[in-house]
Amino acid sequence: MNDIQQGFSKSYAQARDKFLNAAQTAGLQVDSNVHPLPGRDGEKLAMDVVLDGAADAQQLLVISSACHGVEGYCGSGVQVHALQNTAWREAARARGVAVLYIHALNPHGFSHVRRVTHENVDINRNFQDFSKPLPDNPDYREIHPLLLPDVWPPDAANAAATAQYIAERGMKTYQAAVSKGQHEFPNGLFFGGQAPTWSNLTLRKVLQKYGQRCQKMAWIDLHTGLGPSGVGERIFACADDAAAFARAKAWWGQGITSIYDGSSSSPMLTGLMWMAAYQECRQAQYTGIALEYGTQAPDKVIGALRGDHWLHLHPEAPEALKKQIKQDLMDAFYVDTDEWRTQIVDQAMDAMHQAVSGLSAA
Repeated sequence: MNDIQQGFSKSYAQARDKFLNAAQTAGLQVDSNVHPLPGRDGEKLAMDVVLDGAADAQQLLVISSACHGVEGYCGSGVQVHALQNTAWREAARARGVAVLYIHALNPHGFSHVRRVTHENVDINRNFQDFSKPLPDNPDYREIHPLLLPDVWPPDAANAAATAQYIAERGMKTYQAAVSKGQHEFPNGLFFGGQAPTWSNLTLRKVLQKYGQRCQKMAWIDLHTGLGPSGVGERIFACADDAAAFARAKAWWGQGITSIYDGSSSSPMLTGLMWMAAYQECRQAQYTGIALEYGTQAPDKVIGALRGDHWLHLHPEAPEALKKQIKQDLMDAFYVDTDEWRTQIVDQAMDAMHQAVSGLSAA
């Protein structure tokens, strides 16, 4: 068994090397979908895919990381640990479950320490039907100018206006207005895009290649940034379907939350990535969760995202300010302690074993 801490990395390039090496050591092939742009340090970027198990397995478990770029520092560590965990691999195989690891859904954001893609898009708001009118978010429209001020850190007037909005509407309303997604401001926060991103199109190809022969599919998508530090909230990640929700609760526990009934720390969202499972793998019974690990308080997380988007619009910012903004973003989505990393892996492995049990049940 490897030391949990060794699976985590300080950069995307290091994380990718660890993932590729873990796959090679396990005797598994890597299917690399190369991104068109280079990374922060000139390195190659890719959505790397590894299948551990039979290509025609009737049960398939998908484990994905870095939907939101910088959150890959957490998810990649889990994936590397799993590939090196012999007991876990044998348990999945004994139950006839193939495991599909998708490393770095958004490699550009992972490398450049951003939550969004090179198109400035949040992948998990991008899986829309772009042939139809896109969802409107008037609440975001109202606060967009407030979120991206002329100067950073925000001046006293901006800070006061933001505090007033939160005092009058509440933190939950503020969080929902910012994060539910919007398609109107390409330079804004939680932009869902106006066309499918590279990550959207590439993920669909991966699902078409690996997900069209199974009869049951489970998906655990690894995230950070919501909830109490180190606590992995299990958020129902299916269509609003009572049978699927009952199945998810049977697999992952009655504490599973949902955006549909308001029990989740996440607001109601549209354009969610895992809807692609229904569209590309129609033959499979699908059950999924987002495993969402807490880091910091919501106001700090939103503040870090505001700073990063401001920096994207102001590349001329002083080096010291750039460094501080990037560190603030890292801190908002990755807690750099052994205790946090151990909590992350323990909860992920528990959820993965539960998924295998659920998939292989009669």
